[in-house]
Amino acid sequence: MITEALTFFTPTTEEGEGAYFFDTGISCGFPSPAEDFKQQRISLDRELIKNKEATFFARVSGQSMIDAGLDDNDLLVIDRSIAPEHNKIAVCFIDGEFTVKRLQIENGTVWLKPENANYDPIQITSENNFLIWGIVTNVIKRV
Repeated sequence: MITEALTFFTPTTEEGEGAYFFDTGISCGFPSPAEDFKQQRISLDRELIKNKEATFFARVSGQSMIDAGLDDNDLLVIDRSIAPEHNKIAVCFIDGEFTVKRLQIENGTVWLKPENANYDPIQITSENNFLIWGIVTNVIKRV
């Protein structure tokens, strides 16, 4: 049984120039002089979305992927145009529920591997109603 849920969103394009972007790198040590800052605009849509028609967002609900850096309430960027491959993180539809797991493809067998030792891998068999819905390309976190 899958114990987590995903809430899906479609991207919308806002007209405008995007947020300000300082193309200097942000130091975690000593601050750099203020005159070094070069100010320009950045669009997160252009940075995070490669194929708008095939891209969706989903909010994570659950803890099964915390060791991969996907925490409860994180926002995933999912591209349905990317071919699934071994070791990619995928949003899958299995037996009527969505889940996000790492794909493990070994000798023709597909496993959905959680990234949390408290959860067991799921072996996909012919008994399952299974679809790889899309590949996770980015995660957006709140701090």
